[in-house]
Amino acid sequence: MENSTHYKVFRLAAYGDIGQLKYFYFTVVTVLYFAIILANALLIGVICIERSLHEPMYLFLCALFVNQLYGSTGLFPAFMFYLLSDTHDISLLYCYLQIYVLYTYGLTEYSNLAVMSYDRYISICYPLRYNNIMTPKIICGLILLSCLSSFFLNAILISLSLRLQFCGNVLDRLYCDNYSVVKLACSNTMLNNIWGLVVTVLYISCTIFPTIYSYVRILQICLKSSKETKQKAFNTCTPHIASLLNFSFGWLFVILQGRYETADLPPILRTILFVYFLICPPLFNPLMYGVRMVKIRHACKKVLGLNPET
Repeated sequence: MENSTHYKVFRLAAYGDIGQLKYFYFTVVTVLYFAIILANALLIGVICIERSLHEPMYLFLCALFVNQLYGSTGLFPAFMFYLLSDTHDISLLYCYLQIYVLYTYGLTEYSNLAVMSYDRYISICYPLRYNNIMTPKIICGLILLSCLSSFFLNAILISLSLRLQFCGNVLDRLYCDNYSVVKLACSNTMLNNIWGLVVTVLYISCTIFPTIYSYVRILQICLKSSKETKQKAFNTCTPHIASLLNFSFGWLFVILQGRYETADLPPILRTILFVYFLICPPLFNPLMYGVRMVKIRHACKKVLGLNPET
């Protein structure tokens, strides 16, 4: 073990010295945060209020929007604070809390998207059995499983990181992430690496592979089905596929930046890539589902006092 120091804070070096531009960036980030809150809260409220939307697909969407609010709150308040602050030190406790919130957001997002793909698979491939399969009990179970599995797995991740001793405290990040924290450790990180691999394999096998299987089966059914069935599949599956790709690209950017040197990239581009998965999906998904899905669009207009037919 190298010489270690008992650090009480980490320093977030990615903020740097941006001078008076910090007020402009603060304004942009504040507007984005409030837009995310309003868009997601509106659709959560509409789905809860409108009884016509108390169907499995919309309840899973509601869970997706709640998770997006949760994840955004893990970043934006601290992001806004550090933009205006002259110091960019973050306590170890808050750093681990931020890691926990952001990682549970990421895993829960993938779980929710996998559950939504399963819902579409049952709806399109087994329409006559759909209501018997997707009962209220199953719906609640799937939503709870998505959340609780993520919270449990990440609790173990954080407990493994809490035992580490560090040789440095400078993170070239806008927020804390576990990979960067573990890289600063002097103590043995083998357990952290093994657990990270286990969680990655587990989530790929339990979310990505089932999602791919669901859409392969949906495609097979659509190729043999009527034009009406194909249109129904297209209307309900397109937003989901776009959400999955959008979030996956954002998460991929974070993984690649953690493992490869990105210092040669322009600072503004690095910043956008750092926060993409926490800004674009929470903004993109409510707008897309609100526009693409007719029942949600009409329900929003009804709640807002507008003519649903316009």
